[in-house]
Amino acid sequence: MSQANIPNITPSIGITVGDTVPLLLSSIALEELALAHILNAEAEKLQFVLGTLTPTTSTLAPGDVTISNLLLVDQSVRRTIQDVIKKEMLLQFKFENVLDLIQVSPGNPVIGT
Repeated sequence: MSQANIPNITPSIGITVGDTVPLLLSSIALEELALAHILNAEAEKLQFVLGTLTPTTSTLAPGDVTISNLLLVDQSVRRTIQDVIKKEMLLQFKFENVLDLIQVSPGNPVIGT
């Protein structure tokens, strides 16, 4: 059997530093929006279990909710919120790196000096 032959592909993408800053900021904003949706889903999960959110089709009757079920849901929500906090910290680092990029890019005023 012969080896696979990969053609020589040399794509030419021309993105300047000025083009990358809005793209990076947009990616941060989209990740923040996704995290907001995750937190909203966790809040709705808690509301549903506590009986303050009534969906149109409910599979749980009030008698089905037990303390152990509530504690399991609480543990799940807590883990998810901890993961969201970790992601927020990474996004903060990413944002600070973008700010540093703005400070050193040619043609842009130096910020914070």
